[in-house]
Amino acid sequence: MPRRLLACAVLSFALPAVAADWPRFRGPDGSGVVADTNLPVKWGAKENVAWRAELPGPGASSPVLVGGRIFLTYWSGYSVPGGPGGTENDLRRHLLCLDRKTGKPLWDREFPARLPEVKLTRGGEGYASSTPVADADRVYCLFGKTGVLAHDHAGKLLWRADVGDKTGGWASSASPILHGDLVIVNASLESESVVALDKATGEEKWRAKGIRDAWNTPIVVKSKDGRDELVVPAAKKVYAFNPTTGAPLWTCDTDITWYMVPSAVAADGVVYCLGGRSGVVGLAVRAGGTGDVTKTHRLWTSKKGSNVSSPVYHDGHVYWMNDATGTAFCAKADTGEVVFEERVPRAGEVYASPLLADGRIYYTTRDGRTFVVAAKPKFELLATNDLGERGGFEATAAAADGRLYVRSNTALYCLEKK
Repeated sequence: MPRRLLACAVLSFALPAVAADWPRFRGPDGSGVVADTNLPVKWGAKENVAWRAELPGPGASSPVLVGGRIFLTYWSGYSVPGGPGGTENDLRRHLLCLDRKTGKPLWDREFPARLPEVKLTRGGEGYASSTPVADADRVYCLFGKTGVLAHDHAGKLLWRADVGDKTGGWASSASPILHGDLVIVNASLESESVVALDKATGEEKWRAKGIRDAWNTPIVVKSKDGRDELVVPAAKKVYAFNPTTGAPLWTCDTDITWYMVPSAVAADGVVYCLGGRSGVVGLAVRAGGTGDVTKTHRLWTSKKGSNVSSPVYHDGHVYWMNDATGTAFCAKADTGEVVFEERVPRAGEVYASPLLADGRIYYTTRDGRTFVVAAKPKFELLATNDLGERGGFEATAAAADGRLYVRSNTALYCLEKK
C-alpha cells in the first residue's frame, strides 16, 4: 500500500453532487451518452492533456466523478501485470481518491481479499474491474466475494456487505448502481443473484436468484407506461425486476447460448443487448411486459454483436465495436438491420465500452488508441488518437466539464481542448 497517500490532507465533509458529475459506470443513467458538447476530438501524448496521474496499480474499473473528487479501484500484491508475481495471500484491493482538478492523490484505502480467489487466465482480466458508484455522501465498491464496501468521501469505511462467496471462470466485473435508497449489485458470479442493499447501512433489502453467467451492469429502464424496470441480461434470458422490491416482472429468451458481458442500453422503452461469441449475439426487447415476453415483446435478434464492449443508442440507431476484430457497426434500432460494418485500421481488441457525445462516438482500444467516429448511419472516421502507451486500456472512459478521463493499468489521463 502506498503509505504516502495516507498522509495527504483531505476534507472531512462530503462535497455536493453537481450537474457535471459522472457517478457510475457509463454515466448518470448508464447509457454512455455525454451531455457535454465540448469534449476534445483530437489528442496525443503531449496534445490536449490537462494532466496525467500515475496509478499505484492496475484495474479495468472506470473513474467516477462526484464534486471535486475522482474515485477508482485497483489491485496490488498478486498477478499484477509486469509485477513480481506474489502469492494469493498478498492480494489487496484498493479504493483510490484523486483531486478532480489536478489528479493528485487524496487518499487510498486497502482491503485484503477473501480467499480463495479466481486465478487470472487471460489478458485484460483482473481483480478491480467493477466501477464504483457514488453520490453526494458516499462511494460504493464491489470487490467480488470480498464484498460491497461503502465509504464516505473522506475515506472512512461505513459498512461492508457480503453478496456471495463463489467464483467463476473469470473475475468479477459487474458494477453497482443506485436506485432511490438502494445499492443494487449484479452478484451473478458471487451467488447467482441480484442483490439490493440499503445504501445507508448495507442491510440486504431484497435478493433475486437464478441469475447465471451475467458479468454486466444492470440498467433501470422506463417502460412506455412509465414503470421503472431493472433489466439484467444473463445466460439465455433477459430478466426484468421491480427495482424497489425485487419482484419479477418479465423474462425474454435471447437465443444467445452462453454468458452476457456487455451492459444493455435502452431508448424509448426498448432494451438493446449484446453478448455471446457466435450464432445470435444481439437482440432488442420492448419493456413493459409480464411473464415470458419472448413472443410478444422481442423485436429482433442479430448475428452481429460484441462479446465484451457495450453498445450506444443514437437517433434510431444502435452503434458498437466488436471486441475481437475492431469492427465498427451501426444497426437500425427498429429492425436490427446492419447499416454499416467497417473494419477500423489498427483498432485491434476493444474491451472498453463507447461514449457518445455531440454526435461523435469514442471507441478506446486495449492498446490505447481512441477512434472518434461520426454517430450517423454512414461510417466516417473523424480522428485517430494515440496516447503512446501500449496495453492495459480495458476501462471505459468517463466524461464531464469538457474533460475526458481515460484510464490504463498505469495512469489516468485527463484530456481537454486547449
